Amino acid sequence: MKWSADGYILSVRPHGETSAIINVFTKEKGRHAGIVRGGRSRRLRPVLQAGNQVTVNWNARLSEHLGVFTVEAIDARAAVLMQDRTSLSGLNAVSALCMQALPERQPYPKLYDVFEILMAQLHDVDVWPALYVRFEITLLQALGYGLDLSKCAATGSTENLTHVSPRSGRAVCEAAAEPYLDKLLILPPFVHGANTVKSGDIIDGLTLSGVFLKTRVFHSQNRDMPEARSRMHAILLQHFNPQNPPNQ
Repeated sequence: MKWSADGYILSVRPHGETSAIINVFTKEKGRHAGIVRGGRSRRLRPVLQAGNQVTVNWNARLSEHLGVFTVEAIDARAAVLMQDRTSLSGLNAVSALCMQALPERQPYPKLYDVFEILMAQLHDVDVWPALYVRFEITLLQALGYGLDLSKCAATGSTENLTHVSPRSGRAVCEAAAEPYLDKLLILPPFVHGANTVKSGDIIDGLTLSGVFLKTRVFHSQNRDMPEARSRMHAILLQHFNPQNPPNQ
């Protein structure tokens, strides 16, 4: 069994004395693990870093086997992202989320496209946080837990959608939301099509997607939200609201 694909490294862990087991995210094969012989060598260590874009060639005797990867670098962007605490937090969060939420060997081409756009912008803190929120919303959709933001759950209106019900995942318009503001989640305009991101929108977006990740994805797995995602949330909270220091 053989295949080749371009993708991004999500995780690396030692295997034996000289090898490594990596997880890569590809458009054709989804999240896929394999052994890299000599993966701990000086030559391959800089290549085998989470966030790097690579070409992988997978080979195994049977499809259900772990298999062996050979890896070639396309873009070693991890070294750049590691120089910025905020960008690194985004990289760690999206990598951990893919590792813990995505079943192995299941392709998600639409999610991969959003992931790739996010990875290309992780160096720019003015851009990537909004893309990250969109990634989480797309992740929910890919896993079968998509939010219904097409119209108001109460009135059917498609105008002034301002909130989301945490129970149904459906949008609520401003008029219908008014009596229940303490029970509803804020729907930032950029999540459903607006081109501008206002102050507070990123944190509202992370809160929105985070509630559904916790209750619909990780609760069913009897797991908590990845710690890397929580750390990123704290760092972005500090970035957008400097008066609120992140928890140490």
